[in-house]
Amino acid sequence: MKPNKKAAEMSIAELAAYIDQSVLKPEFTVNEVKKYIQEGIDYGCKTVCINPVSLPVAGEMTKGTGTGICVVCDFPFGLSTTKSRVKQAEEYCKRGDVFELDIVANYGYIRSGMWDAVRDDLMAVNNICHSYGTAVKVIFETDALTLDEVKRATEVAIEAKTDFVKTSTGFFSGGRSDGATLEVVQAMMDVAKGRCKIKGSGGIRTREYFLELIDFGIDRMGIGYKSTPVVLGVEGSAPDLKSSY
Repeated sequence: MKPNKKAAEMSIAELAAYIDQSVLKPEFTVNEVKKYIQEGIDYGCKTVCINPVSLPVAGEMTKGTGTGICVVCDFPFGLSTTKSRVKQAEEYCKRGDVFELDIVANYGYIRSGMWDAVRDDLMAVNNICHSYGTAVKVIFETDALTLDEVKRATEVAIEAKTDFVKTSTGFFSGGRSDGATLEVVQAMMDVAKGRCKIKGSGGIRTREYFLELIDFGIDRMGIGYKSTPVVLGVEGSAPDLKSSY
């Protein structure tokens, strides 16, 4: 949705509300996970986006803060059975502290034109998450898809009652790695027309592009832990950010 003022005029807190800080690298130690979750909290990010194994740590660390938990599900390939995906989602959501869940759509099915299967799968996941009050972001591995496939997948996800559609996992290999290009984000917006929100992920590493996407009307962005201070323009200042709000 278009903001009511230019991104360049927004406060740090207003800008941070657009960020899901990514803490997803599989090689992270527990101490590194804690470090980057804490940084996300200190920056005032909307959420920290974590792997399921980090839920207990994130639950304790975010309690009483303004930063929520976004957990990934069936990530990064989206190739579990629907029954398994629903069970995974319920296990996470029933904790009661998961604000949002990001799940990867089966993009092999999307490329195969199996739209009913895509819709039914997403509907099952959305239903269980919504029963716990958890919003769902559906990730399309957009670098593996054509624009027409992105558009059709967006419509199908909306039919399945998805809250957000999202570009890219950031873990795709064997093809291009453009991520959240304006072209892809525009394709999603053209179809969504306000019926669901748009999250951009992948390739958002500069402050200029971050601000451009906000002005463009994006609703949320997945930002790598290294890039959060860059896009906020507060490199090296995380511990003292509160005084800048």
